[in-house]
Amino acid sequence: MAVHVYGDNTANSPKAAPHFSRKHSYHSHLRNMFLERDSVSPPPASTPSSASPKPLVYHVTSYGADPTGKADSTDAILAAISDALKGPANGFLMQGIVNLAGARVDLDGGNYLISRPIQFPLAGRGNLVIHGGSLTASGDFPDNGYLIDLSPASNNGSGYNYEFVTLRDLFLDSNFRGGGIQILLSRPTHHCRGDPGERNFSGTAIALSGNDNSITDVVIFSAATGILISGQANTLSGVHCYNKATSFGGTGIYLKTPGLTQTRIVNSYLDFTGIVAEDPVQLTISSSFFLGDAYILFKSINGVVNGVNIVDNMFSGSDNGIDIVQLEQSNGPFNQIDQVVIDRNNVKGMKLKATVARGSVQGNGSSWTTDFNSVLVFPDLIKQVQYTFITNGSSFPVHALRNVSGNKVVIQSDVAVPASVHVTADQGGVGSFSS
Repeated sequence: MAVHVYGDNTANSPKAAPHFSRKHSYHSHLRNMFLERDSVSPPPASTPSSASPKPLVYHVTSYGADPTGKADSTDAILAAISDALKGPANGFLMQGIVNLAGARVDLDGGNYLISRPIQFPLAGRGNLVIHGGSLTASGDFPDNGYLIDLSPASNNGSGYNYEFVTLRDLFLDSNFRGGGIQILLSRPTHHCRGDPGERNFSGTAIALSGNDNSITDVVIFSAATGILISGQANTLSGVHCYNKATSFGGTGIYLKTPGLTQTRIVNSYLDFTGIVAEDPVQLTISSSFFLGDAYILFKSINGVVNGVNIVDNMFSGSDNGIDIVQLEQSNGPFNQIDQVVIDRNNVKGMKLKATVARGSVQGNGSSWTTDFNSVLVFPDLIKQVQYTFITNGSSFPVHALRNVSGNKVVIQSDVAVPASVHVTADQGGVGSFSS
């Protein structure tokens, strides 16, 4: 599976318009690549030459790396990567990105000790694979460093740093120091695997500051924070966060993108560690499994939640009454809430929370109250109500919705009758309009 990494050298928080301009350029570039590929006729059959060119594979052991993990292999691995980045070019990918034609840096199935980050020495390269081995941080590895650092030591002056860089079949052990992978202002990333120890984990396994990335099939069982995202239009799929548990102060996925999240988390596994999203705007979390009281936390920065879908997930806990979705409002309450759907999740051993709640009440009287506080996520907020009034009496009472304050719905009739009232309350306001 290709990992698609590229980034730019612009400010760390790109504005919306430039981001979509770059995105449009990027997708146009991909379309052109496929059109050119499909339009090229197969070359005529030819007799193989006696001296075929060697494959573009750089074995780190050929540079002196120690696959037993006893000696420091940092310089050897960097030398192999440097040669790969300086290897034969086959045209260009995005503007300013040299196509390395799928060159591979092969770790040969070894376990390598490194004492400083494996940082690419230059930018402006793409279509490169690093795969097949383990990296372990030494005892003097920098506390603030990352085992693999896709932020170039020097850039090429282009708007982009890398494209189509694949990190595959890697086991990363940060040895309780630093983090696993750092990708700054980059795009598309897949197939990474991270590690270290247990209760006293620290640091961040993957720090992703960039747009249009895809992180897939990742297992993280280390670090205080599994994945930290501070860019937009990213997708996480098949992610298994088994890092420091929430009960110990850990976070599986932290979305530090208040006001414009634009992130999709699907088919993932949050294992005793949850998700934190600051002021989420355009966020989807679906078809995922939360184990061990893991939950989703909305953290208020400016009180905004908009365009959020949390649907079709499974939550499993230990019967401690933990809410599956929680609010952190120390900076102020959420007061700009729209297009939020938290529904169709199933729960075992945890407390169901949703933006759509359904309830029924029976009685003989003229007033029926349904209290949704135990289910609804946001306090004192009901935007829409639907109800069904069923009576077996002989009269035809007039009935109406009278009150929705405090997340309670009150239905009243003009006369006392035996009745059943079924109510649906919605906090999200999805699809609503006024005329």
